[in-house]
Amino acid sequence: MAGVEVVKVKQSDDGMRLNRWFLKYYPLLTMGRLQKLLRTKQIKVDGKKAESNLKLVCGQEIRVPPLDNEKAQNNVGFVSKSDEEFIKSKVIFKDDNIIVLNKPSGLAVQGGTNTERHIDGMLEALKFEKEEKPKLVHRIDKDTSGVLILARNRKYAEILTKAFREHQLKKSYLVLAFNNPKIQNGEIKAPLEKIGEKMEVVEDGKKAVTHYEVLDNVGEKFCLIKAEPLTGRTHQIRAHMEYLGTPIVGDNKYYGVERIKPVNLSTKLHLHAHKIDLSAIYSKRLVVKAPLPDYFVKDMSFLGLQLREK
Repeated sequence: MAGVEVVKVKQSDDGMRLNRWFLKYYPLLTMGRLQKLLRTKQIKVDGKKAESNLKLVCGQEIRVPPLDNEKAQNNVGFVSKSDEEFIKSKVIFKDDNIIVLNKPSGLAVQGGTNTERHIDGMLEALKFEKEEKPKLVHRIDKDTSGVLILARNRKYAEILTKAFREHQLKKSYLVLAFNNPKIQNGEIKAPLEKIGEKMEVVEDGKKAVTHYEVLDNVGEKFCLIKAEPLTGRTHQIRAHMEYLGTPIVGDNKYYGVERIKPVNLSTKLHLHAHKIDLSAIYSKRLVVKAPLPDYFVKDMSFLGLQLREK
């Protein structure tokens, strides 16, 4: 086991909180153990006792006690060649400040229980000419495909996080749904609350608003919907489509396998983050679109549906 290390804060970590710095470089270090190491002065910054929320400055020296296991077991920075090629193939827009991915359905944004392969674990492969890897600033569901934005520097990580939190960025989703609503466009204002594993519409739930518009339909059986969430609740579109009576094709959580009549369609979730308007954080109009996945296009063609955007 190695001894105590003294690590200098890099320019790329300037302004980062101390606890986030340890999460970045020692991902298996628990917050409880970090607090104990700080309390007992085993971790110091410039030779002084520090708090976990201390904002670091480039050039400061962090005293790090022996933390071999917390660092080594995570294989920080390792991305297989196949995953590197895969994640780079998903880039649909890149400039000095952001990267936009077209995330496939079935790939999680971050790790968790029984989730070893995820976007967060591949970010090292998206550094390109930069020294630091890009940062996650928002998430979309594992089974949802489409637009996922990464920040390439700390400044834009803060700008984007604030913009998503304050709903400054207009997002548009495409939905292949069962049935066809009587009202072809409007707003779904249905408060949501998590009950068990699902978000349910309840009278005293949190405010949730989704604008929707039917773009095409197959009589009363299927339709293609454009959905724009005006609030950012978990599973908002999925819960609101079920509430509208137009559950999403492939959504076993909110519609249920037992209620879906067998048809020649993919069993994947047909919910796609189609485009995002980034003009609010740029000095010019910038709208990025993510092409629909092949199974979505195939199923639309099979049903005779067309994407007619207005």
